[in-house]
Amino acid sequence: MSLEPSELILNADQSIYHLHLHPEDLATTVILVGDPERVPMVSERLDRVEVRKSKREFITHTGWLGNRRLSVISTGIGTDNIDIVLNELDALANIDFETRAPRAHPVRLDLIRVGTSGALQEDIPVDAMVLSRMAIGFDGLLHFYESDRVRNKEFEASFVAQTQWSSDKATPYVVSASPQLLGVFDGPQISMGFTATNGGFYAPQGRRLRLRPSDSGMMDRIQAFSHQGMRITNMEMETAGIFGLAGLMGHRAASMNCILANRAAHTFSSQPRKAVERLIDHCLECLTQSTS
Repeated sequence: MSLEPSELILNADQSIYHLHLHPEDLATTVILVGDPERVPMVSERLDRVEVRKSKREFITHTGWLGNRRLSVISTGIGTDNIDIVLNELDALANIDFETRAPRAHPVRLDLIRVGTSGALQEDIPVDAMVLSRMAIGFDGLLHFYESDRVRNKEFEASFVAQTQWSSDKATPYVVSASPQLLGVFDGPQISMGFTATNGGFYAPQGRRLRLRPSDSGMMDRIQAFSHQGMRITNMEMETAGIFGLAGLMGHRAASMNCILANRAAHTFSSQPRKAVERLIDHCLECLTQSTS
C-alpha cells in the first residue's frame, strides 16, 4: 500500500510535513515537552547534540546521554498538536518515505512527556512530581480512531455516571501508561497519578474570566470522583492523547508532570522553573539508569 501525497505529506526535502524531520533525525527514546523553550533546558543536559531543527512550534534536538540516543521535541499545547506529533513520529519510524509504504517490521518508540500540571487534590503539594498511571481524556481525540482496544470502558462508564457528564460534551476516554515505563520513572519522591486531559485551559478547566462556564459544578464532581480506589489527581492538556495514540501504534508512553498549581488549595509554585528543572533531572537520571 503506497500512501498518497495528500495523506503522507512530505516537504520538498522529503522531511515530514510539520516536524520537518528526516527518519535519521529521530531517536527511539523521545522526550515530549509542551513549551519550545523547554527543549534547550533538556538538551543542555545531554553529553552532545547532533540534530537541531525547528518548524512552527515544533523544535527538535537529538543527541546522546551516555550511550543512549534520545530526541527532545516540543509539541505545543493540546491534543490537537499531539495528534500531529505522534502520527508524524510514527511515520518517521515506521513508513519508508521512498516507497511511501509502511515498513514490514515496526519500530517501537518510547515517548515520555515531561510537563507541567495543576493538582486537583489538596494533599498533592505544588512542586510535587506526578507519574501518570492512567489518564482520562475530555477532548474527544481518540474517538476519531478505532480505539476500543486501548480504552478502559469500565472506568469511563463510572466517571460519566458519577459526574453526571453532559452528553453535549465529548465522551471521556480512559487509557493507561506503559507498565514498563512506569517502572523506569517511579521512585520514593514520585506521586502516582490518574491524570485528566482537557481540551482547553479556561472554561474546560473550570476557570472563569469574562465568560461563564456552562457547568459551574463540574470541577467539584471531577475532584470527588473515585473508582477502584483511584481519584483524579491532576489536570493538563496532553497526556491522554499521548497514551491513547501510543497504545494504538504499538509504542510505549509515560507522562511526568511537576505540579505548578494546586486548584483545591488555590496555591501556585513560587519557583516554577526550579520545579521543572528538578523534573527534567529526575527523568534523565532514570533514563541513564534504565536498561529497558
